[in-house]
Amino acid sequence: MSDRRSENLELVSFLVLVCSTSAVWNTLIVRAGGMANVPGYVDALMWSPALSAFAVMLIFRRTLRGLGWRWPATRWALLGYVVPIAYALAAYGVVLLAGLSGLDLAKGPQDGLKFVFLGTLITLATGLGEELGWRGYLVPALARTMSLGRVAVVSGVIWALWHAPLIILGGYNAGTPLPYALACFAVGVVAMSYPLAWLRLRSGSVWPAALFHASHNLYIQGFLDPVTVDLGRTHWLTGEFGVALALTLCLTAWLFWRAGPASPDGRQMVN
Repeated sequence: MSDRRSENLELVSFLVLVCSTSAVWNTLIVRAGGMANVPGYVDALMWSPALSAFAVMLIFRRTLRGLGWRWPATRWALLGYVVPIAYALAAYGVVLLAGLSGLDLAKGPQDGLKFVFLGTLITLATGLGEELGWRGYLVPALARTMSLGRVAVVSGVIWALWHAPLIILGGYNAGTPLPYALACFAVGVVAMSYPLAWLRLRSGSVWPAALFHASHNLYIQGFLDPVTVDLGRTHWLTGEFGVALALTLCLTAWLFWRAGPASPDGRQMVN
């Protein structure tokens, strides 16, 4: 079998496996009445991409090298962690300053250091499962034959579709009409996939993307959403299902696009 055919078979096998295993966990979550009732199942779902990547790499390559295990240069780790804070503060800040939301800091974490350090470890532990699959495996696999822009769009669409069952049936939404929630989420996720792919390929490591994912979940879901007071239509703007965050994510993707290719020759650096 040629190398190209083997790579294609490996990629298809990954997608089939991650869809199959995720379907099991999605079914269990829906039967349990939604993701809020079975957080352990959600954690298992988030690790389905990683376990699927491990399986296909061991079958096809007999190794787990190539997922970006090496710790990156400090600047890439810090960039991955700080960027979500910046775009989240921009989105929520504009909504707040426009008088379209309120703020109640009493509803936020009371121990800031514990929130940041312990919260980062927890969100990193769960987000890493997704990132080892999507950015550790899928992004470099696609980058063998695609430009960075196409890699971001294709991986982003796959990532958005992977979330769709939870949004439609699993209670993962903010209470807006389903088409609106799906559209805002999909735009945000596809846009987010550009800086995530850029960081993975530029650093040669999965850790900046994992820190990006952890920071996004921690500061949006764990801080900004709880302290934001809904004035009636606020949830149409803020959060992962609001248009404000989708727009700041699009701006973030544009800024990373302006930064240039992910590597000098436009190809991935895999470790």
